[in-house]
Amino acid sequence: MKIITWNVNGIRAALGKNALDWAFNQNPDALCLQEVKARAEQLNEEQGATLKLPFVWNSAQRPGYSGVTTFFNVEPDEIVLGMGEPKFDAEGRVIQTAWAGLRLFNIYFPNGQRGHERLSYKLEFYAHLLELCDSLHKKGEGIIITGDFNTCHQPIDLKNPKANEKTSGFLPEEREWVQKFLDNGFVDVYRHLYPQKVQYTWWTYRLNARQRGIGWRLDYFLVSESLLPRLKDVIIHENVMGSDHCPVELVLD
Repeated sequence: MKIITWNVNGIRAALGKNALDWAFNQNPDALCLQEVKARAEQLNEEQGATLKLPFVWNSAQRPGYSGVTTFFNVEPDEIVLGMGEPKFDAEGRVIQTAWAGLRLFNIYFPNGQRGHERLSYKLEFYAHLLELCDSLHKKGEGIIITGDFNTCHQPIDLKNPKANEKTSGFLPEEREWVQKFLDNGFVDVYRHLYPQKVQYTWWTYRLNARQRGIGWRLDYFLVSESLLPRLKDVIIHENVMGSDHCPVELVLD
């Protein structure tokens, strides 16, 4: 089973660069896109024709903002838009797709850089998601959470940790919430497989950061501990262009 996640920073822009051709050519079982910034009906006929798999779309109420899309090879048994909390669901940040004991969360986590109110919103979002996942784990579900977490968990996950200690995305309270997921039945499978490997998934467009290797690892796969025996690999495709993020691939038996 192959799942790819990618923050495309605008699906219409990505399609204009033919960036999604790479993703569909990998023949994924699921392709999770974040920050699509459009509704499905806003794609023109030519753009729509390039989408090679069935999909479910969750858009924000605010035009041109946020939004996630999940493409799939096999029709899910269940599709849920959001997390059942209006203040989060209004921003179109979550799609749940479920197949026989496996639930996939495609999530564009909030960014906390626009002041205290948005940071609080981001931390509340983490808390609500963990509460939901705890209840699903108690029912015996295996869960995969993927997407743009907008947080680096450890100093190894960004180029300049010391300089960013007071920057949202690497604040102690944000990092603590990632750790809470790991303390409650989840595994960061990239770091599980590659404890000392340095790779990034996001680079600012400024100052040639990507070419200079100045990045952050913001895009994750957190997987239920029960699914670890199925884990084969996690691949960060840092050379795939088309966004300020790169795709990340999870391979399961």
